[in-house]
Amino acid sequence: MTPTELAEKYMDCVFKTGNLEALRNILSDDLQFRGPFFNFDSADTYVNSLRNDPPVDFEYKIIKRYADNSSACLVYQFSKPDVSTSMAQTFETVDGKISSITLIFDTGAFRPE
Repeated sequence: MTPTELAEKYMDCVFKTGNLEALRNILSDDLQFRGPFFNFDSADTYVNSLRNDPPVDFEYKIIKRYADNSSACLVYQFSKPDVSTSMAQTFETVDGKISSITLIFDTGAFRPE
């Protein structure tokens, strides 16, 4: 799969199907995930966090895709009840798997009013 295809499969697994087994299959064992709220240093730790606290009532709409030979970036509108904000995620790939994910967004959208 291309980096864009891997990124889109990731989004599908996390936001639409919840298929964590399929997600795990596209992640490198030593996945590095970096985001404003959480950081993970392995695919198993990351997938287990999703298993323990699965995303619910989330939607996204892709605004833009960018890619090169080894990475992809998705810019999207993220929505859940009472929250809507733009997000960007970069996906680095190695040997047909996602090796690194960086999630970027303004955390202010998640603060209670």
